[in-house]
Amino acid sequence: MVFDDLIQYLHEIAPNQLQETYDNAGLIVGDAKTPITGVLVSLDATEKVIDEAIALGCNLVVSHHPIVFTGLKRFTGATYVERAVIKAIKHDIGLFAIHTNLDNVLDNGVNQRIAHQLGLEDLDILSPKPDVLYNEKKVGAGVIGRLASPMSSMDFLHYLKNRMELSTIKYTDLCKSHIEKVAICGGSGGFLLAAAKASEADIFITSDYKYHEFFDADGAIIIADIGHYESEQFTIQLLQELISQKFSNFAAHCTKIITNPVHYL
Repeated sequence: MVFDDLIQYLHEIAPNQLQETYDNAGLIVGDAKTPITGVLVSLDATEKVIDEAIALGCNLVVSHHPIVFTGLKRFTGATYVERAVIKAIKHDIGLFAIHTNLDNVLDNGVNQRIAHQLGLEDLDILSPKPDVLYNEKKVGAGVIGRLASPMSSMDFLHYLKNRMELSTIKYTDLCKSHIEKVAICGGSGGFLLAAAKASEADIFITSDYKYHEFFDADGAIIIADIGHYESEQFTIQLLQELISQKFSNFAAHCTKIITNPVHYL
């Protein structure tokens, strides 16, 4: 099997054309015709992750976040991005990212995995892209779903903390006494607040909220910021499972490197 066999398979799940215009998903480093010796799955393709791939004998890193977002003019090792790319090229490690295209699909997407982690039912796209279908299914940002049984708001926050393996949650006033309808967006989802309100969700779970943006909850919904890495961490398992189910002639590993740049005290 070669890189392109795996890439085509993952693009059947989340086509590359569904990525946002600002994104840089796809094969970033490497020749698509290179035979695969092993795959390492990560959230971020940092230098430490590439070191781990080398140690495991993996020549392809599949990450959610692209290590390169904008053009690089120099390769001097001055930045963490340059160092990761240099090391990947030096050691013949391919770098492939499946980012906002995986965010924009429901089946086997980032947000469906979060919803499953929380035991949500009746899932649907939170903000569908108008006039865009893939295999006759809606695509778009975020997910909306329901708990099988309502929980008190505080009980749900404790449940959320446990199920998502969080050290902390930043949240707004508990303007809802109970939680039943839940809106989700892995990563930076503040742009979906209006859609979450329109869906009549009781709580909106996402990350990367700034101080003044929390005021936008405005007594209509609870905002829970659980952290960017934390919201998307189960994407690693998702991708590893998808690859392992399809291909049996090479190993797919989940990284053991915690690439989260944020620490908590």
